[in-house]
Formats: sequence, structure tokens, C-alpha cells
Amino acid sequence: MTEEFVVELEVEEGEKSTPLGVLSLIWTELSGGVGPWGAVRPWFTIILSLVPFLYLGQHFNREHRKAFDWFIIQFPLIVSVVLWPILYIWSIIDAVWVSSGIVATSETKENLEIIG
Repeated sequence: MTEEFVVELEVEEGEKSTPLGVLSLIWTELSGGVGPWGAVRPWFTIILSLVPFLYLGQHFNREHRKAFDWFIIQFPLIVSVVLWPILYIWSIIDAVWVSSGIVATSETKENLEIIG
């Protein structure tokens, strides 16, 4: 004895897809829902961080004190060929980490405002 089920999907009259709506959905999926600047901000921070000696990634993240401290610390480390590259690489990692945190925090605040 075999039973067959018929599934019918109801199409709502009010929902029509538009080219702009499709592009908006594609952009939301590509940017992870954090918008254009949220998706690009960590990459922009990496590019700024790659400029040696200036610690622009930290300045971009508004951590001016940290950038100034690292700028001062680098002078004794430049004498040591081993320690300066470690500080340079760590500054890039730190800048991306903080930038991603800024994006995540702003998204959380926006989501809480929408819910609340």
C-alpha cells in the first residue's frame, strides 16, 4: 500500500523580486551582512598596516597611543634585526584583529537597536 503526498506552495501576491532587490541580497551575502564598509574595513587596515615604521593600522583604528608607543619602541628594536620584524608583523595582526572587533561591535549594536 503506497501513499502519495502532494505538496503545493502558495505564492504570495505582494512579493515580487526586482533587480535591485536581487543585487542587494547578493551584496548582503558577499559582505557577511556588515555592509560595504564593514566588509572592506579589515582589508583596508591590512593595506595601511603594510606601510613600515608608521603603524598606520593602529591610527586608523583610533588607537593613537598604541601606535605612538610602538613607534617609539621600534627604534631600539631596529638595532636588533630579529626583534623589529616581529613587532612589525604583530602590529599588522593586531590592527586587523582590532578592526574586525570594531566591525563586530558596531554590527551587534545595530542588531540590538533593531530588536530593542
